[in-house]
Amino acid sequence: MTAAGTPVAVITGASSGIGAATARQLAGAGFHVVLTARRKDRVEALAAELTAAGRQATAHALDVTDRPAVDTLAASLVRVDVLVNNAGGAIGADPVATGDPADWREMYETNVIGTLNLTQALLPALTASGDGTVVVLSSTAGLSTYEGGAGYVAAKHGAHVLAETLRLEIVGSPVRVIEIAPGMVKTEEFATTRFRGDTEKAAKVYEGVADPLTADDVADVITWAITRPSHVNIDLLVVRPRAQASNSKVHRAP
Repeated sequence: MTAAGTPVAVITGASSGIGAATARQLAGAGFHVVLTARRKDRVEALAAELTAAGRQATAHALDVTDRPAVDTLAASLVRVDVLVNNAGGAIGADPVATGDPADWREMYETNVIGTLNLTQALLPALTASGDGTVVVLSSTAGLSTYEGGAGYVAAKHGAHVLAETLRLEIVGSPVRVIEIAPGMVKTEEFATTRFRGDTEKAAKVYEGVADPLTADDVADVITWAITRPSHVNIDLLVVRPRAQASNSKVHRAP
């Protein structure tokens, strides 16, 4: 149960990585966090952790590509002040010539259609709050391309354009649209998932990089952007580790 006056933040993909870190930081900042992800056990465990620490949190199993389930979640929420569209991810690193269309479709469905589903379903409540915030977690892949990444790049470009267009369309309403675009972030699952469980390939992504970003680094940026004064909108914030100058230029120690 949300205490009267407590702002509510819905976070997708909250079972691990950036989503879970953002949930912890927003809960610490005084939000009632609504944790959503496909892995019910993970979000329930996180909600229990936060509740035990005196925070406010509830968990909902949710596949962001399942529109009826998204609509059911939206109907169950009395109040929504913040939506963090974090669910997404990459699959494979194949060139355009041999990429699997099924991988491309899955990435687009999760990164773009999932964001669309939650944003459409929760925008009325965010507007009704009188001070709503939509966060789209895109990627530097949504701003420039790199070899072997076209499917993911295309999906993140879609997420970037969704955020940019939404901001144009709802200007004048009491809802901010914030886009956070991280570069190289080392989490426990992103690269491993991309390479279908191949931990050796996943490790090579970060090989020689002294300090890639962590999930907490990105969560800190997200929380900072959300907690700016209402009239301040962080349209687009790109955050990279110092060792990364671009998607294809990374300093690696020998």
